[in-house]
Amino acid sequence: MPRVLTVDDSRAIRAVVGRELVNLGCDYDEAEDGLQGLAKLEELVYDLIILDVTMPNLDGPGFLAKLRETGNETPVLMLTSESKRSIVVEVMKLKIEDYILKPFKPEELRAKVVKALKVADPGPAQGASRPVGSAGGGAGGHSSSDTAGRAAPAPAPMAALQEGLPLGAARLFGDILVVDDIENVSKRLRSLVPTHLSLFGVTNGQAGLALCRERAFRVVLIDRELPDMNSVALLRQIRVLQPSAACLALTLRSASDLRQEVKDDGFDDVVYKPFTPEMMDEFLEQFFDASEPVNVDGSLVSTPAYTGREDKVERYYGRIGGALKDAVGKVAVACFERVIFDATKLPEQETRNAQLIQALQQHADKVGLGVAIVAGPGLTKTLKGFTETASIPMFASLADARKLSE
Repeated sequence: MPRVLTVDDSRAIRAVVGRELVNLGCDYDEAEDGLQGLAKLEELVYDLIILDVTMPNLDGPGFLAKLRETGNETPVLMLTSESKRSIVVEVMKLKIEDYILKPFKPEELRAKVVKALKVADPGPAQGASRPVGSAGGGAGGHSSSDTAGRAAPAPAPMAALQEGLPLGAARLFGDILVVDDIENVSKRLRSLVPTHLSLFGVTNGQAGLALCRERAFRVVLIDRELPDMNSVALLRQIRVLQPSAACLALTLRSASDLRQEVKDDGFDDVVYKPFTPEMMDEFLEQFFDASEPVNVDGSLVSTPAYTGREDKVERYYGRIGGALKDAVGKVAVACFERVIFDATKLPEQETRNAQLIQALQQHADKVGLGVAIVAGPGLTKTLKGFTETASIPMFASLADARKLSE
């Protein structure tokens, strides 16, 4: 089967790419930056490299230059944002196969991988159109029995090998696997994670290994005190079956911080029992928050609605504020005269929203763009009350704001 290396510092992007590669029947490996990627290439030969532009330690262009200096002609697909697309022109002379603009749709990635590898697309994998395990396995695919997730069966990997099929093609995708001999642990976790994430719970190590042979998981949680198997031995076997999954240790809280101890055992991190909402917020943000803080569509910049707890709202504003400069840059590069900011989904924190819009205006002024705001009556009144934002055109609807740019 084709072997692919994905080099990207974003765990979320690597997870999305990995899922599509598995569905295509590819064997794949991953690296967090260019230096790790070059180290991987010293160990194995790959048929394709999927390479991010912006990374710490060694970025995409630097990695590509060093790769070609060694005479390695492996095809490369480059991942880049609209604001960094000019870099693609610079590296064309280093022979990249193609590039993909982020954010990208999975089907676009599949098409370009298929083209680069010169293989046939087997079509969408079973269960790809909905969360894996959502039918017949309880809410979000969870079942507390050792046969969790078997309601939507996939061919057993060993059977696939016997039939000459690629192992990856036999596997479905899952979000979270919990291996804990206490059934209530996975039930409790199920109640704390969003329903769109599939969660599979098993009560012994052998059942966990069986599921890992059938499915590719994003995160695997393993209790440190399993009765049937040493947790570290289980971890090592799961690492072989799940090379791209984050493997976390489940353990009781103690007076000392066990993070370094579990990392020494080979785990990526620790999750303490009993679970708390605060801990779950951090867990979900670290492993499943792949959403963009702002969306850019032509001249329109919009934000996702805030659905979190009140004490986490500052993090929401921080992510949006940090992304506004790049968003304005994308609008400017596309030669629009004005950026339209849809503020209708922001929380009802008018003073904080006014500060955000003032920052947006400052970014726009630096690149010579005008600004228009779509907002409700409360925010409009607040903005009119500040000298810095009083002159910004404001509209009750997106349609009215777009007329200004026509």
